Amino acid sequence: MRAWIFRLVFACLLTGLIAWFHQSRASRPLRVDIAREEGRLIVGNGTEPATMDPSIATGVPEHHIFDALFEGLVATTVEDPDANGPGVATHWDTEDFVTWTFHLRPEAKWSDGTPLTAHDFVWSFQRILSPALASEYAEMLYPLRGAREFNEGKTRDFTSVGAQALDDRTLKLTLNGPAPYLPSMLKHYSWHPVPRHVIEKFGGMTDRDTRWTRAGNLVGNGPYKLKEWRFTHSITVEKNPHHWDAGKVRINEIVFLPIVSDATEERAFRDGQIHKTESMPLAQVPVYREKHPEFFHEHSLLSTYFYRINVTRPPLNNKLVRKALALAIDRDGLIRNVLRAGQKPATGFTPPGAGQGYLPPDVLGFRPDEARRLLAQAGFPDGKGFPKFEILINTLEAHRTIGEAIQEMWKKHLNIQVAVLNQDWGVYLDSQKKLQYDVCRAGWVGDYLDPFTFLSIWQTGDGNNQTGWSNVRYDGLMQASLRERDTARRLALLKEAESILLDELPVLPVYWYVRNQLIRPELKGYKPSLLEHICYKALYFED
Repeated sequence: MRAWIFRLVFACLLTGLIAWFHQSRASRPLRVDIAREEGRLIVGNGTEPATMDPSIATGVPEHHIFDALFEGLVATTVEDPDANGPGVATHWDTEDFVTWTFHLRPEAKWSDGTPLTAHDFVWSFQRILSPALASEYAEMLYPLRGAREFNEGKTRDFTSVGAQALDDRTLKLTLNGPAPYLPSMLKHYSWHPVPRHVIEKFGGMTDRDTRWTRAGNLVGNGPYKLKEWRFTHSITVEKNPHHWDAGKVRINEIVFLPIVSDATEERAFRDGQIHKTESMPLAQVPVYREKHPEFFHEHSLLSTYFYRINVTRPPLNNKLVRKALALAIDRDGLIRNVLRAGQKPATGFTPPGAGQGYLPPDVLGFRPDEARRLLAQAGFPDGKGFPKFEILINTLEAHRTIGEAIQEMWKKHLNIQVAVLNQDWGVYLDSQKKLQYDVCRAGWVGDYLDPFTFLSIWQTGDGNNQTGWSNVRYDGLMQASLRERDTARRLALLKEAESILLDELPVLPVYWYVRNQLIRPELKGYKPSLLEHICYKALYFED
């Protein structure tokens, strides 16, 4: 009897304790509410950045942080992050889109208070173009006269490059040919200045990843400065009082969290741990769209989801095999049945809306019969004798879901065996760079509003090519487009080049992106961007 009473009392106490615990949790303020009161924004940022050096970075996670820490001659605007507004330069002028003059603001400073001048830009351009730095984004500066020759080591005299500081406040850029899209291009972090006086304190001009990028050392010129970098945990930035527009910055701090798993990120958002996600699980998109529209945000991106193919590895070095793989992908079915998030099937590589009125070739589709015929022509009838290969992905549930769907399509329509290999971000980037893969998941966000940003990376030797593919005719067309002054003829050259790309298929376009993410309604001022730019000066919390 006593035992029964004891168990009853214990059960009541336990029930009460559980109820008290849940009530206590429910009444406890959420992390995002506390942060809002302190003027601190907490955001998911995908993965840990590979570097904090704008001259050698290549990823979107770095891009988001650099939008806070650095600023170029041209900047985003509060009204439209894809518009071209004043940055370090107050204004610029050109008569022929070949010679440009930028007028720097006299109050421009680094975050340590050191004056920022036109000479800093010239030194930064020399650094990223120096062959010893081996920057994968050096090609972004190839529109500059002589930049390619300097980067390839054909000349060591940087005065031959079209970047000249006329005085502390005047920068002259001379291009190979007309580039009306240059202001949009200059917002990319590869064109941002880096602090010579800090970099040379911790090493030489071309030393990679020295201590200058660490918290306490890193100096930038953006609306925020680096406060703390807890590796694999968080990166915190705080207001930069020396920024020329510091008075308009309304959020005190931004915390970037490297949350690799979109499921974990969604759970953190649901639990009130973060204000904005970088992405969200595919399965949750229709749920939030229908039941929680106050959190759900969807917008188009100037971006392509695709698979790189290592064309140095047989049988993937056979164009017929690559075409068979491309035609056996049911893009509409993938979007309709798996993704369900508003993506568009990629029938070319360059997405619509890339700028200048460019219309990409519309050639890719789902033609399994043709795919099987091509595979047989390549020597693998009904997939017989075709060696098993791997699709390399970086860690994210969505990439695995897509990889497994395409794996099943290739098995069903071509009767070939494919595995999906997962690697963490840094290892994945290294494998891709060293061509240590068969087929590799990739995405490309346009760096500026022009089709050249999508097509230039497939030129021979480009740091972002990473497929082993090379085509002399393609390279010639791309270089001719830089010299062509007539817009219609220039776009025709680019379209012919893309037609070659889609015939050779060192890459398999899958879909054109949309961004699905979750944002708490109290965060205001966020504007969608085709180019993934974020104007942090525009953000604020509603009281």
